[in-house]
Amino acid sequence: ALSSYERSLEIQKIALSPNHPDFAQSYNNIGMVYSDMGEYSKALSSLERSLEIQKIALPPNHPLLATSYNNIASVYDNMGEYSKALSSYERSLEIQKVALPPNHPDLAASYNNIAMVYSHMGEYSKALSSYERSLEILR
Repeated sequence: ALSSYERSLEIQKIALSPNHPDFAQSYNNIGMVYSDMGEYSKALSSLERSLEIQKIALPPNHPLLATSYNNIASVYDNMGEYSKALSSYERSLEIQKVALPPNHPDLAASYNNIAMVYSHMGEYSKALSSYERSLEILR
């Protein structure tokens, strides 16, 4: 998968302007493959490049920005860097609150992700509160 995504990126570099939104998707895909491989520093590098392009190409509260912050948070969570994970998950949630209706399932997923980080940090009352908020949205 990685070689295919990298080849796609090389083609895009020839055919598209440097901050075209398609670049963001390619960097995101590469980053997620690196994450799945456990190569977290490479994953973060690609995911952060994706986010940089999206910040230029998209409106400030576009749902794809929330997805990028979520993906970055997931990598930090896998690395055990919980405060960074929490910060990115919370930024994702802030964007979703503006961009999505209040009962959207992505909001529930974000609260669930935040709860998992709090649980990893041993902050169980905060985790429970976020899990409950997630459940409220799904009902």
